[in-house]
Amino acid sequence: MAEVSSTRTLALGARAPSFDLADAAGKRFNLASVRGQNGLVVAFVCNHCPFVVHVARQFAIFASIAREQGFGVVAVNSNDVERYPQDAPEQMAAFAAANAWNFPYLFDADQSVARQYFAACTPDFYLFDADLKLTYCGQFDDSRPGNGKPVTGRDLRRALDAALFQQPPLPGQRPSSGCNIKWKPGGEPDYFG
Repeated sequence: MAEVSSTRTLALGARAPSFDLADAAGKRFNLASVRGQNGLVVAFVCNHCPFVVHVARQFAIFASIAREQGFGVVAVNSNDVERYPQDAPEQMAAFAAANAWNFPYLFDADQSVARQYFAACTPDFYLFDADLKLTYCGQFDDSRPGNGKPVTGRDLRRALDAALFQQPPLPGQRPSSGCNIKWKPGGEPDYFG
């Protein structure tokens, strides 16, 4: 269970890259359909990563609060499902249901959305304000499997509060840490240092 993170990310203030992806049932969602009036949370996740499993239930609670406050929430799975079939779309619906996710969980089959967002690992969290400008890119909190710290979503919650009250992006944002996105053979992006 090696932790990875990207050396390059979307710049704060960058506009959310557009996408058009389907969930496990084939229903399509795009940036306009998932955003909320106050902004959008995009999480790159998968079904099997222990770092995602570790935060999945608390992320469901966070997502409900975020949606009540006018933020859209969407999760994106960009893993290579030929080599990691446990992350295949037919498994995604079960994972979402088991963790009480009440937001779209989408499959990025060609991994293009992960590349546009410079996503590196699972989980990887992005928060965009009402103008869809990036205000946070980083970890859910500092809890990791086995480190004994409670899963609170503290970092992402603080960023959400700042965006809600139209405050500037928080200083000292800590990058996400988790399992690397499972890139297709020969498809690893060049934004790793």
